[in-house]
Amino acid sequence: MASAKSSRSRASGPLGLVTTTGLYQTANGAAAQESGVQLVDKLKIFKTNNFDPDAYVQSKCQTMNEKEIRHLCSYLQDLKKASAEEMRRSVYANYAAFIRTSKEISDLEGELLSIRNLLSTQAALIHGLAEGVHIDSLSAGSEGSAEHDVSNIEDREATDIEKWSAEFPDMLDVLLAERRVDEALDALDEAERIAAEAKQNQTLTAVQLLSLRTAIQDHCQKLADQLAEAACQSSTRGVELRAAASALKRLGDGPRAHSLLLNAHNQRLQYNLQTIHPTSSSYGGAYTAALSQQVFSAIAQAVSDSLEVFGDEPAYASELVRWSTKQAEAFAHLVKRHALASSAAAGGLRAAAECVQIAIGHCSLLEARGLSLSSVLLKLFRPSVEQALDANLKRIEESTAALAAADDWVLMYPPASTRTSGRTSATTMGIQPKLSSSAHRFNSMVQDFFEDVGPLLTMQLGGSTMDGLLKVFNSYINLLINALPGSMEDEANLEGSGNKIVRIAETEAQQLALLANASLLAEELLPRAAMKLSSIYQAGGVDDSRRRTSDRHNRIPEQREWKRKLQRSVDRLRDSFCRQHALDLIFTEDGDTHLSAEMYISMDGNVEEPEWAPSQIFQELYAKLNRMASIAADMFVGRERFATLLMMRLTETVILWLSEDQSFWEDIEEGPRPLGPLGLQQFYLDMQFVILFGQGRFLSRHVHQVIIDIIDRAMAAFSATGMNPDSVLPSDDWFVDIAQETISRISGKARMANGDRELNSPTASVSAQSMSSVRSHGST
Repeated sequence: MASAKSSRSRASGPLGLVTTTGLYQTANGAAAQESGVQLVDKLKIFKTNNFDPDAYVQSKCQTMNEKEIRHLCSYLQDLKKASAEEMRRSVYANYAAFIRTSKEISDLEGELLSIRNLLSTQAALIHGLAEGVHIDSLSAGSEGSAEHDVSNIEDREATDIEKWSAEFPDMLDVLLAERRVDEALDALDEAERIAAEAKQNQTLTAVQLLSLRTAIQDHCQKLADQLAEAACQSSTRGVELRAAASALKRLGDGPRAHSLLLNAHNQRLQYNLQTIHPTSSSYGGAYTAALSQQVFSAIAQAVSDSLEVFGDEPAYASELVRWSTKQAEAFAHLVKRHALASSAAAGGLRAAAECVQIAIGHCSLLEARGLSLSSVLLKLFRPSVEQALDANLKRIEESTAALAAADDWVLMYPPASTRTSGRTSATTMGIQPKLSSSAHRFNSMVQDFFEDVGPLLTMQLGGSTMDGLLKVFNSYINLLINALPGSMEDEANLEGSGNKIVRIAETEAQQLALLANASLLAEELLPRAAMKLSSIYQAGGVDDSRRRTSDRHNRIPEQREWKRKLQRSVDRLRDSFCRQHALDLIFTEDGDTHLSAEMYISMDGNVEEPEWAPSQIFQELYAKLNRMASIAADMFVGRERFATLLMMRLTETVILWLSEDQSFWEDIEEGPRPLGPLGLQQFYLDMQFVILFGQGRFLSRHVHQVIIDIIDRAMAAFSATGMNPDSVLPSDDWFVDIAQETISRISGKARMANGDRELNSPTASVSAQSMSSVRSHGST
């Protein structure tokens, strides 16, 4: 019996998880981020010993309307799900120790049973020996008495129990030979009962009792071996398999019975898998579907058989989960090797996503039986899916770069093939974006990318997906920066630009098209495409309610931050654009400057009165802004704010360069020749010209204040010579008249009676106030 019991205590399978209700569930690795402390606080009221459900409901619902009651019910349902998930996570946190302890307890129970049987056998043997010694001592007392007793024994007829005990081994041999298992089990139970009664009532001698117990033990072992052999046969399945396992459990060898049950299902599964052969021409989704159908059907049947025979006993439940996890891991490795590997390497995100969906779909059917293995599959599939994700993003980057090399940077509506595509895109939503060819390709590939990546939200890839797309967008922005003629950006600082060839945008219209591409993608198309992830997520793409509830609170800030990062990339392009055009205005081709202190200081050395007009650099600045604004009006329809900020940024770049040019101000303030009256007048005219043409269109309040500070600094330098600026500067109307005449000449618009400004406009009043305040401040 000891040897038999030792064979019943066996280690088995990988780790799993058992809930306290007896259903078997693995912990979901993608649990929500909700605080455990907050959940405990929410559940505290329900844990008190005197909690009264009726009173609680009355207190909450007494003053509530129907809508509030529905909200309360929804809240309680969410709290119930959160509590169940918290319990499952808590069990999973101590799972390794739990499984190890369960196995040790199972082994210990088997050893204790073996020890008990051994002690019982030894006790019966000692008792029999003692009785034998007692008989020998009695026979030595009197030979005549012994002869008389022997005569009585020989003459005495055997009792019924003695006859049954003698016939018992032969009867069991017949039952075992005929495989009448139920009758054999009943006979063994009857023998155990008779042996116990015989020992209590002393109806059998010790030798007879020992012989009976030995026969019971031997035939128990024979029956167990017979049942184990039957369970291992490939032809044994269904009812026969459950019956064999149940009989073994009835014999007291439950662990062995459960292991044999699972092993039988594994053998049948391996046999069925031999018919599924992946080929180079086979469809990965078809192979995954066929494989998952076999694997998860086998697991489901094993769960059903285990529950029917062994119930929800923790030791058996743990072994079942370990076995199921092992099967799921083996399945995942097969899918990775024969389906996901090739898709991931080629960047086939859609094919990889479909394989994962199929596998998770079949696996989720087990949850109705209390077994959750999705986290096991997702953990193993994740590296392959991430590889496919990276390869897909790389393909978007390379394809866009290839088109950028030949892009003529002319905005157009999407090609007809894109508009008629069945894929969901901006065009199918009633939007017809005007982009250049490379931007159209980038947008269409990103739209398809979001369609493909949506089903993978269960793998918690949202963050890496958005980061990867941001990296690809930055790479495209780098291409656009490189398309600017004479860009001063150090290409070593442009991550991902490498040695990619890009067609140069020669004209101002082409250069503005670069900004139109970037702004439309960053402000509208990409954020709208990213919203697909949220809609899929909230529509049930992820089953975990707590994770979905938490995501609703976190997703909006995350999307805003992601959109800000997109905008910062566009700002890099805008700054490069403005810096390049500012440098073209300020410097000549041979490196000389159009804006220096000498151009103002040298005016007082001329004999003739100058022809008063704003300096050429500022006239060219206004002409450039006027041309660009006209072009941008057609390119940035609906996004006029971006065009306005772009023009303001260009003006700001020029003015800040003047404000921060140390050599300019050193010559003005500390040079060998001071700034004279004519030079101050010209400088004042230039600054007022910028204020007048920039108000409301090309000048921000910040730059307006910078110009005022610049004027104040120049007047302070002039005052340092001992002269009053007011004594040499004409009236404000003189400056306004000359500036307005120049504006009219450059813009081609006739001058209004009061100039181009509206009399009631806030910018007009600000300009007038600033001129008077600067002159009064400079004179003091």
